[in-house]
Amino acid sequence: MKTHLILTAAAAALALSGCGDKKETPTETTTVAGGETAVPATPAASPSAMIASSSIAANLAASPDHKSLAAAVTQAGLVQTLSDVGPFTVFAPNDAAFVQVPPVTRDGWMRPAQKDVLAGVLKYHVVPGKLAAADLSAKIAEGGGKAVLKTADGQDLTATKSGDAILLTSASGNKATVTQADVGQANGVVHVIDAVLVPKM
Repeated sequence: MKTHLILTAAAAALALSGCGDKKETPTETTTVAGGETAVPATPAASPSAMIASSSIAANLAASPDHKSLAAAVTQAGLVQTLSDVGPFTVFAPNDAAFVQVPPVTRDGWMRPAQKDVLAGVLKYHVVPGKLAAADLSAKIAEGGGKAVLKTADGQDLTATKSGDAILLTSASGNKATVTQADVGQANGVVHVIDAVLVPKM
């Protein structure tokens, strides 16, 4: 069972690491996940049903754009964590981001036997403390064009700028762009991203 778990995790990392290398043609205001020349997204209204007086967990559960993430948070047993005082900064992959993940990997993550693997992937999208887009930009400037963030699972997540957009590079090398920043929460802030970030397994 342990060998199966390791192989599944490795397969997930390999499958998703390729997501950052895809070259797609941007349409309208969409940014390319992992593209080196990511186009900043047009500012949008906050995801419907997210309200600043509710917790991150409650808002994800109510968001029509984060059904996959909300289901994963529940499966991984992280609802209570994301309901706590925090504060937390959450880089929240939308449903379109989860569609990029191969179905076999997505389904595998949702199996009870993979709960720890799923929790590790999700915690990699959480940074303790509240970091607004302005804070991230300031850290990137202070770091000479790069900011290294410590995630809730203890791994590093690198933030850079591509034009006006904030680009995240995971420990395994895949990339995601912040398409919607500064969605206020009672216990922190959510930044919507266009790909699922993959930690080192």
